[in-house]
Amino acid sequence: MKEFVIHRYRSEQPGPARAGERRTVLRIDDQGRVVFADHHAESVLGYEPAELEGQMVHRVLASREDDPFAPANRHRIESGQNVLVTFRHKEGFFYTASLSLRQATRDADKAANALIAHRDNSAMDARLLRSAESSAGFGIWELDIANNRMTWTEGVYQLLELRPGTDITPEQALFYCQTGQARVRALFRRCIRTGEPFSLDLQVLTARQALRSVTLNGRVLKNGGQAQRLGGTLVNRTREMTREQERQRVSQMLSATTQATPDLVAAVDPDLTLLHCNPAYARHFAHTFGVQPGAGDNLKQLLADFPNERRLMERLWQRAFERDSFVLEMPLAQQERELPVYEFHYQRLATPQGDVLGAVHVGRDISHKVSHSARSDYRIRHDPVTGLINRREFIARLARMLEQQSKRDACHSLLYLDLDKFEHFNELAGTGTGDRYLRELAGNLGVRVRQRDALARLSGDTFALLIENCPEPRARRIAQDILQQIGDFVFEWQGQSLQTTASGGLLILEKEVPGDPEQILVQAADLCHTAKTSGRNRIHTAHAVSHQDDDGQTGQRLEQIRQALKNNALTLEFQAMKPVASATWGDHIEILCRIPGEAEGQDWLLPEQFLPIAERFDLAKRLDRQVILQTLSWLDDHRLLEPRLKYCGFNLSLASLLDDTFADFMASVLRGLPFAPDCFCLEIRESHATQYPDEVAVLCDALHRVGCQVALDGAGASVESYGLAARLPVDIIKLDRKVMQNLDQDPVQQVMVEALHRIAEAAGKTTVATFIESDDTLRKVRALGIHYGQGYRLCRPRPLAELTPAAVDLSTGRIGG
Repeated sequence: MKEFVIHRYRSEQPGPARAGERRTVLRIDDQGRVVFADHHAESVLGYEPAELEGQMVHRVLASREDDPFAPANRHRIESGQNVLVTFRHKEGFFYTASLSLRQATRDADKAANALIAHRDNSAMDARLLRSAESSAGFGIWELDIANNRMTWTEGVYQLLELRPGTDITPEQALFYCQTGQARVRALFRRCIRTGEPFSLDLQVLTARQALRSVTLNGRVLKNGGQAQRLGGTLVNRTREMTREQERQRVSQMLSATTQATPDLVAAVDPDLTLLHCNPAYARHFAHTFGVQPGAGDNLKQLLADFPNERRLMERLWQRAFERDSFVLEMPLAQQERELPVYEFHYQRLATPQGDVLGAVHVGRDISHKVSHSARSDYRIRHDPVTGLINRREFIARLARMLEQQSKRDACHSLLYLDLDKFEHFNELAGTGTGDRYLRELAGNLGVRVRQRDALARLSGDTFALLIENCPEPRARRIAQDILQQIGDFVFEWQGQSLQTTASGGLLILEKEVPGDPEQILVQAADLCHTAKTSGRNRIHTAHAVSHQDDDGQTGQRLEQIRQALKNNALTLEFQAMKPVASATWGDHIEILCRIPGEAEGQDWLLPEQFLPIAERFDLAKRLDRQVILQTLSWLDDHRLLEPRLKYCGFNLSLASLLDDTFADFMASVLRGLPFAPDCFCLEIRESHATQYPDEVAVLCDALHRVGCQVALDGAGASVESYGLAARLPVDIIKLDRKVMQNLDQDPVQQVMVEALHRIAEAAGKTTVATFIESDDTLRKVRALGIHYGQGYRLCRPRPLAELTPAAVDLSTGRIGG
């Protein structure tokens, strides 16, 4: 039974002032049935409490994925996190709300207090004693010293497979002991004489000729300071003894097996303590590091004088703990002398429940294969310093990937890395240090990359990683992890600690990409260059473009963009949105951006000219923020517009959509402005929302908390638009140009537009028809009931300065203008 708090976000009610009106509490049993709903349920879910009680919770959820009892949601909720869930209102529309466990519980829900007290054994029920003896496999005995009379509980009879109450003397009982009869008598006499307790392991042969391992425990029982009785237990240890014997047998077999092989065999626990190592491993370890390993030794302590090898070995074993198995080829250590190359097979050791017990590796000497390959094909395909594949092999693999991509739809990425200030290493630590650093770094990077991905050294201090079949968000995280790993890597050599960072370009390869691998490398290298010139230790990301402009023209336009950003000199225009269904007071505008020419009279760059370049060189996020900052700065200088401005929209790039800090940026720049946050709207492209629905939902809710509105731009471009219009927590649906073209003549498009409009209205959202360029289109839009219109027929783009309120001269001075 769990109580959940549902908190619904609404952009038209920003801030916490009305939060109580938008919360409701549901109590749901373990079968997913609603057993209680408070009186706020109608305002949040649309249902009266009586309508919900007894119903399954799926009735108010959009899909099974939103079930709070689903594993992904349950773990997050139970750890105290809020989960965003899409609900279905009684009226049929969908909306996003926050779901969490209730923090304050009633006293009736608290566990009842209970006490544990010591119980007098003399008053124990005999049935409890028999149950304990039977389940635990023991019995209790007593010996009266005065009359040499012994008593047994039922457990002793059962252990010896005798009928309870069988007439038997202590001497006869001793005959069941296979060995140690004389020792039992001696222990009894010593215990009576000295009062010292005893414990003895014995082998007994039961009445049914079954051999059992038992433990005989005894102590003196005094009364008034005098020893009057002996008492103790007879415990059946057969199962433990059998398991121990089986363990020893298996251990002997393992030891014999590993001793018989020349392969290096070692097993460790999660703390890197050796559980087992065969003689071949011990000999090779001692030869390499000068330390003799053995079971019980800790590898981290054994390698304390070899920090680089210790860090590498820790990463390898940690990788083994995290994966079922993996294989790699390397020597046992990275040293100057020639060492054998081994093929190491790592295997995780885990319980049936999945708890990690440790890992084992088996290393087979493949030096002869490597040597043979080095003399032929291997040397052609691999870099001699790092052992990674070289540029030639990387280009070949990239070409194969491009050929496969043309046959199936998949998302790949290429990460191009260049080390920062690497050229100073040889100056700091002597000639050849750079190669040693690269060799160690390559080994560490090779451990962390996925097995399917290709890591290469292209030249000098330049590396490339081909990330195959990986969505863009995951590829971005991989790139950041690699960058952090390079920054954290410390190479110690001759008293010097060498450490640096890297700059990188991440090129996303999906849909239309160049067919030439060299062209892809050029685009990735350009991204890396912009990252290095922007301050180093960062990664710039862009999507590959299939048709490159002339290099000179691209460079010229790139310089125009950079100069405009550097000088805060973007040219801003606005295009008004007009109400078409009913009259509405106020200005509704969308901000448009142009890049001015470098010289007077030079043409502006339009969005279709500069946006691909900005995305390619990872300037799109900076461009978005600069447009917003310049617009808000202009509005701050024209505060008389505050009563008039009802809507100010900004287009967002994919880079901003995937930026976790964008909502915080909006909150910071809107703080202190006289304009209400809900008059600002961020427009997200439908194609981006289709590709990243979860990221868009999170961003929408974050922007709603800031107080801003969110619009879905380009709705109708694909069949996913209808689901997005219903489910996504956006406020405005802007129709795509494709569905607006020939709207007055095409009845199919009219049905599509009407369907989108009805879905939006049912979900409480506003619709905007774009690209209205004729009177016929405008009449059809008005007939369909669309709320707002935008296009050249209604208003052409105009400079932002023309939005300035008219100047009025008063006796107190001039206002406006």
